[in-house]
Amino acid sequence: MAKDVPIMRKRKKIAVVGAGIGGLVSALKLAHEGFEVKVFERSEYPGGKIRTLEANSGPINIGPTVLTMLPIFQNLFREVGEDIFDHLELKEQNILARHWWSDGTEFDLFTNKNKTFDEIRNVFGSNAANQYMEFFHTTEKMFTCFEKPVMKTVSPAPIEILKEICKTPTVIPALFPFRTLDKYLKSKFSEPKLQQLFGRYATYVGGSPLNSPALMALVWQAEAKGVWTVKGGISSVAKAIERLAEDRGVEFIYGHRVIEIQQSKHLVNKVCLDDGTNYEADAIIFNGDPRALALGLLGEGLRKVTKKTRNTPRSLSANVWGFESKHVNKNLVHHNVFFSDEVNSEFYEIQEGKIPKDPTLYICAQDRDVSNEKQRTERFEIILNAPPLSKRKPNKEDFEICKSVTLERFKNFGLNFQVELERKNLTTPKDFNNLFPATEGSLYGQSPHGMMATFQRPKCVTSINNLFLVGGGVHPGAGVPMATLSALLAVEEMIKSQILI
Repeated sequence: MAKDVPIMRKRKKIAVVGAGIGGLVSALKLAHEGFEVKVFERSEYPGGKIRTLEANSGPINIGPTVLTMLPIFQNLFREVGEDIFDHLELKEQNILARHWWSDGTEFDLFTNKNKTFDEIRNVFGSNAANQYMEFFHTTEKMFTCFEKPVMKTVSPAPIEILKEICKTPTVIPALFPFRTLDKYLKSKFSEPKLQQLFGRYATYVGGSPLNSPALMALVWQAEAKGVWTVKGGISSVAKAIERLAEDRGVEFIYGHRVIEIQQSKHLVNKVCLDDGTNYEADAIIFNGDPRALALGLLGEGLRKVTKKTRNTPRSLSANVWGFESKHVNKNLVHHNVFFSDEVNSEFYEIQEGKIPKDPTLYICAQDRDVSNEKQRTERFEIILNAPPLSKRKPNKEDFEICKSVTLERFKNFGLNFQVELERKNLTTPKDFNNLFPATEGSLYGQSPHGMMATFQRPKCVTSINNLFLVGGGVHPGAGVPMATLSALLAVEEMIKSQILI
């Protein structure tokens, strides 16, 4: 009797355009599922906006610095048969961030809400502490309301969100149409410094508290649930995912730009590189700003896929410094914020397309709380909010203006960095646009301003059945955890799709 011979199906070929965190996660998951995956990246390294700058004391991380929502990454590693702690050295931070104001006020925000309550009571008084606890519990409920029906859903359905809201009516005031985050915080806190502190979380998704919906108050809960440092910086996360993907057969092609994604019979079927090489694919994942497709940067035939992004307002950009300096005479922790003197002044200036004169400085002292050894030379990243190119065209004076403003802020806070700031130390909005085409220098995709902004972001599925979108410019939003979720959603949809059977 003849034996049954198993039918050998040809492995489906997947092309991933872009090795940002969304592209990396997509590649790893698909390879683990048995697909043949190639990743094409125009730069020489993985991570996209997770970047480093070489220095004598080691690579300076000049991209995202905060690892939050750890369970997302634990689940990712677990789903491919790995334990994240076998691949990354992680340390939970007791202090989320240390905050300074020029009047001498110093305040720590802790992972433990009760410690934060005590700190607020000591610094700002009992009334402020009680207001914080009420705010904490309300935003915690807001986060829970929106986590499953929005963040972990391909296409959020208002009816599902409404069901969650009805379970927790205390969140309804944050959903009033046209109520901004700034106005909401003024109703929750009588202390202007706390309004300023929690308003800053709008910048985590590229928004201004003046224009972001009150709903954005939930963003800070991503940090409230825990902040982790990674030995080697966030770039270590990208490298670890790359290694796991390579172990599963993923091929990474660096240093080549994809100039076109071709189509045949209403499906994408080929990526074309700048060296003339073409690669066929059964499906393609695009990990870049969706606006690049709308502008025709990857072929005229793809303009329609994300055409609405062509003229939508852009999120904030930034001026980002990266440098090394001898020990700084300041009680810094890993994450530090030095606030502008006038609440929201920088956001009014950004709105007008100006480089803020009195900006808030975020300083990542990346060697603090990571090594037990006191380092003679430390590495720093400093981020200043800035308008995207759509609001301010670059000019040759920008570097000197930014340098002057930064040095003045150092002086105001007694930050004695021993460094000569040079052009190589600064990444400007123009640089970001060159690194990430079609972004206008924006770091977070389209603007989060407006009550419906969340629902207007491009989704992972497109009008072309075998073309998928991932990354910070795609739903559910900007940031490393959200870009990871976008990839997980895309892979789930891709596997469910009949196109790969």
